[in-house]
Amino acid sequence: MSNTSGIDEVSGKSFDYIVVGGGGCGLTLAARLSEDPSKTVLVLESGGANLNDPELLRPASYGSHLGKHQYDWGHKTVEQNYLDGRSLIWPRGKGLGGSTAINFMGYAKPPGRHIDGAYRLSVPGFQPPPEDVQKRLEMNSATWKFGRSGQLRVGFPGLIQDGEIKLKEVLENAGIHPAPQPYDGDPNGWFWCLNTYDTETHTRSYSTTAFYLPNKDRANLLVLTSAHVHRVLIERDATGDLTAAGVEFGHGGDTHSVRASKEVILSAGALKSPQILELSGIGRKDVLSEIGVPLKLELPGVGENVQEHIVLGISWELKDDCPLQTFDLLRDPEVFAKNIELHKQGQGLFTMGIILSAFFPPDQISDKAGEIYRRAKEEIDKLVPARVSAGYLDQMQLLLGRLNPNTSSPTCQLSMVPGFQGSGPNPPSPGKRYVTFVTMINGLFSRGTIHVKSSDPNEDPDFDPRYLERNVDADVLLEATKFMRNLANISPLKDMIVKELNPGPTVQTDEQLLKWAKATFNSTLHTASSLSMLPREKGGVVDPQLKVYGTNNLRVADISIIPLHVCCMTQSTAYFIAEKAADIIKSC
Repeated sequence: MSNTSGIDEVSGKSFDYIVVGGGGCGLTLAARLSEDPSKTVLVLESGGANLNDPELLRPASYGSHLGKHQYDWGHKTVEQNYLDGRSLIWPRGKGLGGSTAINFMGYAKPPGRHIDGAYRLSVPGFQPPPEDVQKRLEMNSATWKFGRSGQLRVGFPGLIQDGEIKLKEVLENAGIHPAPQPYDGDPNGWFWCLNTYDTETHTRSYSTTAFYLPNKDRANLLVLTSAHVHRVLIERDATGDLTAAGVEFGHGGDTHSVRASKEVILSAGALKSPQILELSGIGRKDVLSEIGVPLKLELPGVGENVQEHIVLGISWELKDDCPLQTFDLLRDPEVFAKNIELHKQGQGLFTMGIILSAFFPPDQISDKAGEIYRRAKEEIDKLVPARVSAGYLDQMQLLLGRLNPNTSSPTCQLSMVPGFQGSGPNPPSPGKRYVTFVTMINGLFSRGTIHVKSSDPNEDPDFDPRYLERNVDADVLLEATKFMRNLANISPLKDMIVKELNPGPTVQTDEQLLKWAKATFNSTLHTASSLSMLPREKGGVVDPQLKVYGTNNLRVADISIIPLHVCCMTQSTAYFIAEKAADIIKSC
């Protein structure tokens, strides 16, 4: 049973609000807007429903969905000039829940100073761990400022091993102190990272389970899946502003349309919302002219200012007598089958997670941070204002402030994975167990673009993040990788491992290590800022009310609106944007 709507309930009809995209932002926003029974809300989701799917609900299935057509769109970047022509896969969730259905479940908040203290999210239903677990983790969750009754369940996995807890000593011995307030503005240091994990059912909590399924029986909320939106239907009013009259979409091989009496809200994500705007005639004149789409509103910021995070893993083989159970054990079919049954009882390896994390600025882990900052400042100071936007220059100054050792704040992240994950090129060996530390560079200076290359809505746009275009990004990546690799020389990790699997003994010099990193790092699924909330004259696309400039009822509510990327995982930010969008729209 699909529990979603049929095409006959939608095609040719009119709704107060049309939400384009049934991912984390879209489903959250639709749930909030449909709280008013007098307002009708339609969600159009391009993927399938994927409801009650154990492949999605089962935790500790990290990466298992990637590359599978049912769950992952499998986008690809254009060949990258600064990565020797390498093209990266950009996985994204396909179906209700979007990427909240396939992510690695980490739930963190960015540093308070990065968002001027305005970020106090009350969405989650925080599930504090039992007192004995808090004692083992040396934490006091009572001091964490969280909503306790929200629909999104946030807590810690059921299986937390002593070996995982022991590994926090590696970070402490490497000079990383405990984070003072990881969930209230100051995550600088190591901490136990919450997961979107329902501790009662031991399943993934995501936007489908939290915001759609509890509200699916509302008569005023309709969700149509396999509905690929082509464009917004634009009309011009007497004042010259544009009105979003509805949307055109494909379903079952046919083209349909639906009308909006109040608003259209794009929540298709940072990769697809720009494409929909451009195919609707809103964007850069030269881009639209190239594909033959009539220009209705010139807005040069559409598809610009694209920002990414990158992730890189180093893996070590564990000693046979190391007591740490890892995800590697699940590669054995018998062990896998046994743990499927254990999971039904809330036990076993599928109740594990990734919880040991740390945030830090480059100067905390490298004595070259001052030199990197000086080189970065020289590079930015040489930029010719006439060749870059004023908004870009503003961002560069803010990023320099985060990098400056005198005023630095966390732009790098590290997490411990109990198992082989995200490293290469050497594969794991059967029967062996591994531990992987991954580093994420979350404050990149490079800026990319997302622009259509065809008027065909079924063809992906060009995704060009321009990875490592700015030299400072490669400098920080190298130093963070060296720091992470050196953890193998620090107790207790050095006493737990046999050898380094990746990058391996053939990689020794800084030059070799950076070459390996460029060939190995991946996307974090955190692409943002392609429709930035900035002043229009500085490359902005939406105003502080999330309304597209030059329109009177077209908004964007997803992480494409972030003007300067947050320095952490984006899941909490996406839910926050949806909540704020609902407040804004309801107040109109």
